[in-house]
Amino acid sequence: MVANNFKCSKARGVTLVEIMIAILILTVAVIGASGFRYHTMLDARKADAQVTAARTGLLLCESWRGLNGSDTFDPVTRFSSDLNIQVASQGPSLPTGFTELGRYRIIIDGLCCWATLSWSDVSPGLRTLNVVIGYEQRNSGTQLFTQADRTFKMTVYVKI
Repeated sequence: MVANNFKCSKARGVTLVEIMIAILILTVAVIGASGFRYHTMLDARKADAQVTAARTGLLLCESWRGLNGSDTFDPVTRFSSDLNIQVASQGPSLPTGFTELGRYRIIIDGLCCWATLSWSDVSPGLRTLNVVIGYEQRNSGTQLFTQADRTFKMTVYVKI
């Protein structure tokens, strides 16, 4: 008689159900990561548009304030060599009681902004300068003011 040294053991493998569950888990993980990346990029673009609009408003506001709130401040002649800025027929609405200085369309890094500059004399020797910037958060490339869905407002006071 020959002794059999081999033990019979059950061969274990991966079943089709286990493979399907693994594929499902990987699919959910990949879709979740893709969705996270998409929303992260979308939020980054929105933040970039907001920062660009805020900096544009600050540039206009501080430049106008540097001229002591002059009634003759013209951003087109002042910034035409640095910015794509033009006089516009439409733009954000101005606050009640303010006198409009002008409405402008400004394109910076592909973002189209609309600015409305206005002022009001608060008391003798004190003037309020107001800059309202409207921009499209999605930045679809259209250059119509009706697409503006966000505004950024700045107000400063100057001695005149």
